[in-house]
Amino acid sequence: MNYIETTNWMFEQLPMYQNKGKVAYREDLSNIINLASYLGNPETKFKSIHVAGTNGKGSTSHMIASILLEAGYNVGLYTSPHLKDFRERIKINGKYVSKQFVIQFIKSNKSFFKNNSLSFFEMTVGMAFDYFAKKNIDIAVIEVGLGGRLDSTNIITPEVSVITNIGLDHTQFLGDTLIKIAKEKAGIIKKSIPVVIGETQNEIISVFTDIAKSKNSSIVFADKNVRDSFKSDLNGIYQKHNIKTAVQTVRELNKKDFKISSSNIKRGLLKVIENTQLLGRWQQLQSNPKVFCDTAHNKEGLVYVLKQLKEQEFKQLHIVLGFVKDKNLDGIIKLFPLDATYYFCQPNISRALEGVVLQSIFKNYNYNGKVYSSVNNAYKAALKNAKNEDFIFVGGSTFVVAEIL
Repeated sequence: MNYIETTNWMFEQLPMYQNKGKVAYREDLSNIINLASYLGNPETKFKSIHVAGTNGKGSTSHMIASILLEAGYNVGLYTSPHLKDFRERIKINGKYVSKQFVIQFIKSNKSFFKNNSLSFFEMTVGMAFDYFAKKNIDIAVIEVGLGGRLDSTNIITPEVSVITNIGLDHTQFLGDTLIKIAKEKAGIIKKSIPVVIGETQNEIISVFTDIAKSKNSSIVFADKNVRDSFKSDLNGIYQKHNIKTAVQTVRELNKKDFKISSSNIKRGLLKVIENTQLLGRWQQLQSNPKVFCDTAHNKEGLVYVLKQLKEQEFKQLHIVLGFVKDKNLDGIIKLFPLDATYYFCQPNISRALEGVVLQSIFKNYNYNGKVYSSVNNAYKAALKNAKNEDFIFVGGSTFVVAEIL
């Protein structure tokens, strides 16, 4: 199989959360433990940082990786989902895993994957760990896929465990309260491994402090501890939280055998996009009219994105919008401005919410807009209708953004 055939097999033949939803979610770690053993436990052959959280874990992971790269380390980065190319998930020093490695890894292990009914995410995690081990990296930044306790990445013993924040997302898997979700995310806390919490949320402080104490792990809240003012090339106003989380994580590394200077931190934060090729975070696509996209897809993330949207100057606002079916829209809709022109669409995945259904839900709250047969058609219509002094925002789902990049 060539690269396209290989990735198509991965996407189509095995359960993948992004496409399938709950059916792809595993209730234990037995499969990934079995795979890791089969591969020779590659996760034990490199140092790592483990990053969980409802929002910001992707940006934070890329920030940490960029800082470590500026400090001269050979840095692996595993994140999900991808936007354009599967290989975005697995990088070393900002460079994608080779197509040949992906092809060969699947070819060599395909029988094992089939015989053990491995999920898309499980074999992807195995691929990343195997790649990092074979390339002799210094350290990897590993982003949790979903939750923490039962996530396939949770077989590592990291240098630092990081939890950015907690919000009511993926409640069908993680629980319907902040406390329940916090306990799932806190499942990445390991014995005697320092813990960095990005944002102090009074309702769940005790969840983290109690679990950290039971594991004999030091714990620090980044937003209370990082007082310096740092800037990043990631421009969203919500990045201020992620910056503090990344800085505190690096400070914890410096308490060990790592040597990361203040100038490494400053340069790393200013070169995240250049160093890691991160996409879709308050990303400008064009001017005249200005077009921005962002992958924020839940209430906690959209609060910041839509606040930033309101701070922009424009004559008319156009919003290209799509969601997945399992998203709770009741707490989200009223965040959006009433006076915008909406272009409702359906991303090309089976989990996508139909555009006509999305329009109907928004219409109940007195929002107006048309339905389009695809994300690209909605985007083209917005570009056609918008004048130079207008503003176009594309978002609601990672998959909407992926289709227009």
